[in-house]
Amino acid sequence: MAVYTHLAAEDLAALIAAYDVGELVSAKGIAEGVSNSNWLVETTAGRFILTMYERRIETSDLPFFLGLLDHLSERGCPVPRTIHDRGGAAFRHVNGKAVALIEFLPGVSVDHPTPEQARAVGAALAKTHLAAADFIPARANALDISHSARALAGCGDDALAAIDPALPEAARIAGQLANDWPRDLPEAICHTDLFPDNVLMLGDRVTGMIDFYFACTEAMAYDLAVTHAAWAFDLAGERHAPEIGTALVEGYQSVRPLAAEERAALPLLAQGACLRFVASRTEDWIATPADALVTRKDPMAFVRRLHFYESAGQTAFE
Repeated sequence: MAVYTHLAAEDLAALIAAYDVGELVSAKGIAEGVSNSNWLVETTAGRFILTMYERRIETSDLPFFLGLLDHLSERGCPVPRTIHDRGGAAFRHVNGKAVALIEFLPGVSVDHPTPEQARAVGAALAKTHLAAADFIPARANALDISHSARALAGCGDDALAAIDPALPEAARIAGQLANDWPRDLPEAICHTDLFPDNVLMLGDRVTGMIDFYFACTEAMAYDLAVTHAAWAFDLAGERHAPEIGTALVEGYQSVRPLAAEERAALPLLAQGACLRFVASRTEDWIATPADALVTRKDPMAFVRRLHFYESAGQTAFE
């Protein structure tokens, strides 16, 4: 369960009392999530999500992340708003750790999306891009293609080959892509991590887009490419679902048509998206002891996607 810090009932009650959300009725730890502690909180006024930020998120970034949620929610995007405390603060500190109370949104994450669901996700993603156009704060992408290239090169060929003999070649591709990366595509604040478990749905309707903790200023077409790589394959990256990828792009373009240069760049952007997850999974793999009670995510699932985009080119998005 993704609850790394225990909060006693009296601590939770005191925390909830700082908000105008009624009295605490119950709080249940949420299993999803790997970086933070999360609880489903029920009060006399409704349900909320309580998050304690444990690692990988700098407290200095919280005003950006939480402000973005409020900005998108106010503009009608299916994004949970931040619940501010009675003093107007978007987050508080408990035992030295930052905590935030977030609006609870209904819905479930889908494991096997239909084309109609993928189309709805594409449209919702485009809507957030347009809605974020007047969000003034900016945040650089700390996990861009240059970072991926450096991270993989820093692992060394021997360590990469010990995971899989094909990984050193992926590192070389990352270095080449970093040199060829397009730098002048239209940008906005982007999610950059919109996997199916970060989307809540009721039927074919998107009811929630969550976990904006990798949000940054980035090319909008790159965000679409990340989402394509996350949705249009099975988990192992062995089977491409063209009907899902096509519907996703169609849904996106129904709200925000891609410019010609964006569409031309999609195959390269998708390769860069894959390498981002190859790099992060490889670093985690190497850092995690073999006997640890943790299931390591296989970086080869995204190496397979990478090679698909290399060979398919534009046809991957048609």
